[in-house]
Amino acid sequence: MTKSKKSSNLMSYAGTVGALLILCVILTIASPNFLKFSNFMSILKQTPFTALTACGMLFCLITAGIDLSVGANATFCACVAGMMIQRGITTNSFVLVIVALIVGTLIGFINGTLLTRLHLPHPFVSTLGMKNVLWGASLWITGSQMVSFSGLDGVMWLGAADVGGVPVSFIILLILYVIMHVLLTRTSLGRSIYCAGGNMEATRLSGINSANVLTFCYTLSGFMAALAGVVSIGRSGICNGVNAIQPYDTDAIASCIIGGASFNGGKGTMIGTMIGALIIITLRNGFTLLSISSAVQNMVLGLVIIGAVLLDVTRERMEAKARRMAAK
Repeated sequence: MTKSKKSSNLMSYAGTVGALLILCVILTIASPNFLKFSNFMSILKQTPFTALTACGMLFCLITAGIDLSVGANATFCACVAGMMIQRGITTNSFVLVIVALIVGTLIGFINGTLLTRLHLPHPFVSTLGMKNVLWGASLWITGSQMVSFSGLDGVMWLGAADVGGVPVSFIILLILYVIMHVLLTRTSLGRSIYCAGGNMEATRLSGINSANVLTFCYTLSGFMAALAGVVSIGRSGICNGVNAIQPYDTDAIASCIIGGASFNGGKGTMIGTMIGALIIITLRNGFTLLSISSAVQNMVLGLVIIGAVLLDVTRERMEAKARRMAAK
């Protein structure tokens, strides 16, 4: 990584962290409950679901793609575990978790295959279609009923347990983000992922199997969504197929874009995405403390995404202009 790129990343992190701090100051003034320890732990408990789906989303965005099925995939994986309990197939926590992870990973692999082997025109098409398939499938396999995981502590452990008040899910999230950061910045696969997003044709000509790289990214996104689904079981104690249509994918996209990723591909970091996820969850937490309706919440989040994309476009134009000036 060049000095200029490191400097650019540091400036980007500073801006994102600054936005998070400003948000915290505003919420501290607006609500006396915001600074309570229990509220901070609540934020840390809510962050893993969004951050896990955002992790997979980031890999897709870096390749100039998108995965609109992450939220539905997470819900479907939870519903698969619920269906197995509902139909008396098994109540073994280890088996339930492993099956959920395998199912989510397989769905991600299918998304990647639709894009790279069956050559659908854009991942927007295949993943949007998959989102609706999983929504219907989540309702179908559970008979449109909520399934309780009460008594299955092994399944609920990841989303419900804590160490010294800090959620286990958040600790595991940090470990996963460090691993993914190393993968993106210190491995040939990571360089191939950035290269694929920057220029797909140049990637192909350099001998990199771009189809395999893309398939890996969508498969990883499926695995992360499945892990988020397991976390959601611990948070709520139930699975509910109706949740498959919730805007979880929007939160994941917003986390990545706020964190510095671009729809044009070739950009994005795990650190930025983590900060972006914290901003989204802190914002939602503030809405709850201030008793703001979900309708207004979605409107504000939509404006945040538009603002982040506008900022990204403006930054791209300024960088392009600087390159043209330097070339003269």
